Amino acid sequence: MSKKQKNFFSDSEEKQIIQSIINAEKKTSGEIRVHIEEKLNKDPHERALEVFHELQMDQTKHHNGVLFYLATRNKQFVIYGDQGIHKKVTGNFWTTIKDAVISEFKKENYTQGIIDGIQEVGEQLKQ
Repeated sequence: MSKKQKNFFSDSEEKQIIQSIINAEKKTSGEIRVHIEEKLNKDPHERALEVFHELQMDQTKHHNGVLFYLATRNKQFVIYGDQGIHKKVTGNFWTTIKDAVISEFKKENYTQGIIDGIQEVGEQLKQ
């Protein structure tokens, strides 16, 4: 988990998220990361792509990295999947996961939203 904003998640919540990433990655060669920033000054999709490249997630062997990007002050959330996984999922896969995560965010269940999204992506990567 990378972050430019401290204290959005408690230590306990951060451990839960990291454990969900570890569990998802055990079943696949894919790489999942969560990146949190307080604010952004550009299009959230553009920034998520920048972070994806900065974290060298485009260097995975099978191009199956997935980034969960969250800009908290701007209330922006993006899931970015590399071409390897994007080619294998159905057309509404990303939207379905994003909607489920945002649904939890609206209830202020940020940790659970991220964990649910990670688990679903992990299941897809496994296939």
